[in-house]
Amino acid sequence: MPARMSGYAFTEAGPLRRLVRLAVTSRPLAWLSVRYLAPIDRLALRATGGRGTFSGWVSGLPVVQLTTTGARTGQRRTTPVLGVPDGDGLVVIAANFGETRHPAWYHNLRAHPQATVTHGATRRDFTAVELEGEDRDRRFAAAVRMNPGWLRFRSRAGARQIPVLRLTPA
Repeated sequence: MPARMSGYAFTEAGPLRRLVRLAVTSRPLAWLSVRYLAPIDRLALRATGGRGTFSGWVSGLPVVQLTTTGARTGQRRTTPVLGVPDGDGLVVIAANFGETRHPAWYHNLRAHPQATVTHGATRRDFTAVELEGEDRDRRFAAAVRMNPGWLRFRSRAGARQIPVLRLTPA
């Protein structure tokens, strides 16, 4: 799992990676990303033998594979998400690229909070808890230090508050 926050901070990223982090939050690239980035990342994972994703490579951010249980189907679903290091766990932000609806994985975690996270060759089981209040705001601010684009997503999400979930080792 991504072990620490330092090294991922926006201010520590090179100019190209800072540009990528901001560009993907623009309306046109976010629209494309919500539709095409997960399949591209899955293809990159297969091509690299599970070692990396396209989005992790171009952004320099810790992209992990989050496996949840479908809220309605009960089937296991895996999707690449940004895993913000948080002590022995991770924080995931259900920004959905600023869309007005929550991502499917968020609904899955609400219905079935047990999940598996894979990062490189490491796989661990976690339990998800949705954060609220000051705890949520603090973790969201930490995520923004990695990717200021989440502020754009927050403004485009309309009335929807972007959920912040903490994944703790099971």
